[in-house]
Amino acid sequence: MKEKIVNTLSLPKEIALDMPLIIATGRSELNIENYKNLLEFSETKIRIHTATGLLTIEGTQLHMKQMTTENLFIAGNISGIYW
Repeated sequence: MKEKIVNTLSLPKEIALDMPLIIATGRSELNIENYKNLLEFSETKIRIHTATGLLTIEGTQLHMKQMTTENLFIAGNISGIYW
C-alpha cells in the first residue's frame, strides 16, 4: 500500500521507502545512499546492510573515499555488486 501511494504521488522511492540508492561511475566508483550498517570492509570485499538486504561489493584496491551517516563513497576496481 505504501508503495502505491509513493508511485501515485511520484515521490522518490529511496526517500519515502528508505530504499538504498546506488550510483555507479563506471567500474571505479560507487555512491550508496540510505545504508544501515557497514558490516565488512577490506580491499577485496565490502558488505553493507541495507533496508532491502545485504549488499556485497567485490573488487580490488577498494577503499572508502568518504563515509557519512547516510552515504558511502567507495572507489577501486569494482568487479561485482551482489544482493
